[in-house]
Amino acid sequence: MMPIEREAGPMDFFSLLKPRVSSLVVFTAFAGIMTAPVAMHPLMIFITLLCVALSSGASGAINMWYEHKTDALMARTKKRPIPMGKISPEAALAFGIVVNIFAVMIMGLMIHAMAAFWLLVASLFYIFIYTIWLKKRTPQNIVIGGAAGAFPPIIGWVAATGHLDLFPFLMFLIIFLWTPPHFWALALFRNEDYTKAGIPMLPVTHGFDVTRTQIIFYTILTIIASFSPVYFGMTGLLYFIVALVLNAAFLIFAMRLYIKKDERSSIQLFTFSIFYLFALFLGIILEHLFTVPSIRFI
Repeated sequence: MMPIEREAGPMDFFSLLKPRVSSLVVFTAFAGIMTAPVAMHPLMIFITLLCVALSSGASGAINMWYEHKTDALMARTKKRPIPMGKISPEAALAFGIVVNIFAVMIMGLMIHAMAAFWLLVASLFYIFIYTIWLKKRTPQNIVIGGAAGAFPPIIGWVAATGHLDLFPFLMFLIIFLWTPPHFWALALFRNEDYTKAGIPMLPVTHGFDVTRTQIIFYTILTIIASFSPVYFGMTGLLYFIVALVLNAAFLIFAMRLYIKKDERSSIQLFTFSIFYLFALFLGIILEHLFTVPSIRFI
């Protein structure tokens, strides 16, 4: 048990929920709701997004419990509540479990059982598949484990409709393929941290050149996937223009990193990739708020 400097306060537990990370998760879930062919009551939308935020944050709290010794070794994570002695590992685990169960139950009771099912799948995938099984075992940890962060559009869509369709899976695919270049860019300028903590991120196990090449590869796959809603006639001209501009910039940042091979370029790519996903999904949302002529290729 780690020494606790003082009694934990509400803000300490709130920080366990990783609010900055959860914001992107919630936004992509909102995109799933807004693109669904069924109108959802604003209160139900709020409850759905709250459940997604709570479950995502609770899964993060359990992740912090499991990795608190590793977090203490890394500059990026050593100021988290458990390494700082603000919250005990046991309290963080209990908090994460209780909040997660609450979120899934509320989703099932007030929104839809299928939405609760997918919310639970996302949480369990993140905790058991990514955090416990993959993260310290393989450099493909973020490739496979990235699926956990790609579930929110499916959850949002199912919350609104009660069933699955192709569009939420296309949004899932975009996030899934976006995850490796996003996190590998982070791993490049945090390589020393990951090496010290014994986490086999791709730059640690295969070097920087291989990582930069893989970033280019997955960036291209992300670009292809981002145009899939246009190809299938699910989005129109507005989204096409947004995707075109964002993808050009994404590829430029990735190529700059590949050519320059410097830390600044990796930081720029990491930062832009966050904006990229927000803006791309904002384009999807705006597409479905306004009537825009569709572009069909089939």
